[in-house]
Amino acid sequence: MTTTTTRPASSKAGGSDSGPRLLLGVVLAAQFMALLDVFIVNVAAPTIRAELGSSGAGLQLIVAGYTVAYAVLLITGARLGERLGHRRMYLGGLALFTLASLACGLAAATGQLIAFRVAQGAGAALMIPQVLSLIQRNFTGAGRVRALGAYSAVLATGAAAGQVAGGVLVSADLFGTGWRPVFLVNVPLGLLLLVLGFRVLPRDEPAGPGRRRPLDPPGLVLLAASVSLLTVPLVLGQEQGWPLWSWLSLVGSLAVFAVFFAHESRLARRGGAPLVAPRVLRHPGMGRAVLRIAVAMAVNAGFLFTLTLHIQGGLGYSALRAGLTFAPTAVIFGAVGYTWRRWPGRLQRYLIPAGFALTAIGTLFVGWVLRDGSDGGAALYAAFAAVGAGLSMAFSPALTGALATVRAEDAADASGLLATVTQLGQLVGVAVFGALFLNRLDALGAHASADALWVCALALSLASILGGSAGPVRRAR
Repeated sequence: MTTTTTRPASSKAGGSDSGPRLLLGVVLAAQFMALLDVFIVNVAAPTIRAELGSSGAGLQLIVAGYTVAYAVLLITGARLGERLGHRRMYLGGLALFTLASLACGLAAATGQLIAFRVAQGAGAALMIPQVLSLIQRNFTGAGRVRALGAYSAVLATGAAAGQVAGGVLVSADLFGTGWRPVFLVNVPLGLLLLVLGFRVLPRDEPAGPGRRRPLDPPGLVLLAASVSLLTVPLVLGQEQGWPLWSWLSLVGSLAVFAVFFAHESRLARRGGAPLVAPRVLRHPGMGRAVLRIAVAMAVNAGFLFTLTLHIQGGLGYSALRAGLTFAPTAVIFGAVGYTWRRWPGRLQRYLIPAGFALTAIGTLFVGWVLRDGSDGGAALYAAFAAVGAGLSMAFSPALTGALATVRAEDAADASGLLATVTQLGQLVGVAVFGALFLNRLDALGAHASADALWVCALALSLASILGGSAGPVRRAR
């Protein structure tokens, strides 16, 4: 395979001399905007349901339609970026995301909003894989490690920040628009980033042999089918009481995943261009990083989702107060994610398992201080800070370590793979821990939210312990 020449971050782009900080700021701002839309709708969901008259299943599809499209198309978006140019696909995906956000904000019915959310997810799937690829191709050495640290901090703080932003925007009720600003806020930001992107992103190089790899349509179909079979029952199963079709679909997803990986391996052996190159999966530490990233994101999403259900439904918090409650988690996550590389080297070897252990303690403490039905007081915010620090210690080094040494020609495949794992981890976390909370709530009665949360806290703590059980790893250089 021919290696694509890497253009330095300070090179001219679009006729303008752009520094690495501006380039990084533009791509990470779009990354942050796309991540906000995974979670920003959580806090707005009750208002959307009241105004549009959405059913429970319809509301779930509004929340999850974005994530399903995002997860299914991410690897394809990475391959298209490699084939057609990262700059071109980044700007094209950003334009689609911005237009779909406008359509979501103007939607007049549940069906329309679901369709536009799917289009939003497709735009994000075209745009987001290019972020990692642009970082990989435009930063080297210590600069790449710093850029990846900023990327990982943005990646996970987006979840908590989405909750905060959703609460602020819904409570503000700007011009009587209710929930609509949670989508419309993307429009001016998206337009600004399009203008800046045209100026600062490096021009795409002429397509060489490494960029003429076919798209692997059979692999795309198999991957889309397997992800859909996994995500649809996770989204709708709880609402419909886990019917037989949902269990058959989950089992079928495993079978189709097996067929997908068999196809990819066979295609690679024959000298073809698989959608996910087996050598990327065989990269030292990649398999363990995939597992840890998936667990960290599942715990992160499950924690935020179940806490939102409890503090809004059980404690009766307003959308604004519910959103602001998660501010310590977002701030601490970002701070740790950006600074952990400066910590003593002897500690970094144990950073990931220590992070999972701190997360286990923090989630357990959150459940314990809220178990009596109170608001938890100051102790709750200390527990939130512990969860934010622990998840950042677990997630950021795992992501940075997996990507810091990936070859430039594998950047697109690695980017798509890890971004897909991140999204699937979040979706599984919301579905599994959300279902556990709701099932327990139904069993205990309408006023048992605190008891249901305690059960979820135990499960989140156990998942965190399992995530850290792979042991210490070398720190990324």
